[in-house]
Amino acid sequence: MSIELATNYLGLQLKHPFIPGASPLVDNLDTVKQLEDAGAAAIVMRSLFEEQIEMDWRGVDSLMLSHEESSAEAISYFPRAEEFALTPDRYLEHIASIRAAVDVPVIASLNGVTPGGWVSLAESMQQAGADALELNIYQLPADTEVSGSEIEDTVVRILDTMLGRITIPVAVKLSPFYSSLPNFAKRLAASGASGLVLFNRFYQPDINIEDLEVSPLLHLSDSSELLVRLRWMAILESIPNLDFSLSGGVHTGSDAVKALMSGSTTVQMVSCLLKNGPAHLKKIITEVREWMTEHEYNSVEELRGCMSYRKCPDPGGYERANYLRVLQTWRVS
Repeated sequence: MSIELATNYLGLQLKHPFIPGASPLVDNLDTVKQLEDAGAAAIVMRSLFEEQIEMDWRGVDSLMLSHEESSAEAISYFPRAEEFALTPDRYLEHIASIRAAVDVPVIASLNGVTPGGWVSLAESMQQAGADALELNIYQLPADTEVSGSEIEDTVVRILDTMLGRITIPVAVKLSPFYSSLPNFAKRLAASGASGLVLFNRFYQPDINIEDLEVSPLLHLSDSSELLVRLRWMAILESIPNLDFSLSGGVHTGSDAVKALMSGSTTVQMVSCLLKNGPAHLKKIITEVREWMTEHEYNSVEELRGCMSYRKCPDPGGYERANYLRVLQTWRVS
């Protein structure tokens, strides 16, 4: 039985939906080639950050002055210039190097939260050979005077500015923490986003109670993080004119099948590849093929969205019923 895995994401024809997400893995060309050999359908580069671009253009002192009301400790959390893996110029060179080294699409990534000149680098990324771009919005609202609608307006302004400079497709990478994610997703589609990536991960700091310091932490994901993504993917996948990429919590072939069932167009993986190496991608693709063969799915299009909310006669009631059942059937052992 022949399984058709080909899919179209952001207008890019991919041989299957499985791609390594933004990570340090693609900083090295040898690893990039290993990922392609393992079957990567596209290469997503790590993010270039708004602060990093401004630091490069205006100098470190200027960046620190923009945060002069913060404590000295808070300012010290900013990485030094030499701690960034790639300068903006090197990032552009690396796009061109990857583009020349592989035969799959290359997706660049910009990470920021404020409208500004940093967005102009998207144009340089396109000129360097990027086939598409992820706009990664990583923002933790802490100002009591800023409303949710203001935050959404800012994201739309950044997207509008970016789309005014480039012609390649843009996917917006979001967190799940918006008051009405379906409405916001629809608004981003209307503004010209070609896709959404669900979700970026908020890295939660710890507190050192002896030294009275905030301790930045990074824990790689596991399959438990998939659940919130499945829920929102299932809700959002029916929004027209958007492709969806699930990012976070996919570690096995079963995880990848669930991601497709919920409605994702592509499935991005990082933590499982950092833990197990590029070859793990091939293992997941093989597991998905075997599962589809066993369950008599001929193509990824047959599988995609089969467990989405759109397939339920009363999605709202289904969600509420699930919530009640989980709470009311739990028993203390």
